[in-house]
Amino acid sequence: MIMAWYHPEWYQRVLTYSGTFVNQQWPWNPQTPHGAWEFHERLIQESAATPIRMWMEVGDRDLFNPNVMRDNMHDWVLANELMAKVLAAKGYHYQFVFARNAGHVDGAVRRQTLGEALEYVWHGYAASGVKK
Repeated sequence: MIMAWYHPEWYQRVLTYSGTFVNQQWPWNPQTPHGAWEFHERLIQESAATPIRMWMEVGDRDLFNPNVMRDNMHDWVLANELMAKVLAAKGYHYQFVFARNAGHVDGAVRRQTLGEALEYVWHGYAASGVKK
């Protein structure tokens, strides 16, 4: 997501399993003091929409570690739910899958959804320069 956000001229398709939209930033950057939590907290809301198309999944048993940094920005499930909400509000093309009884980057979920996820992110892609 970071590459697509900061370089949409190169990256426009994003596929995440257990997207790390939490505060894992190191070293600290004053432009994004909450790390990737900034995506759904501020960046997407306050910026013009970009041509990003995103497919994302999180399991209900995904990582939850609220006390490591004591900043309330380390709940993977909440971060992904907030990301879906802000993408919807901004009118982005996105698909959000919430998997029950699934953990962090759950293998069974990946096997079941990867084909569909790839089809979704590449839908409408027109390859240029391809010889038939």
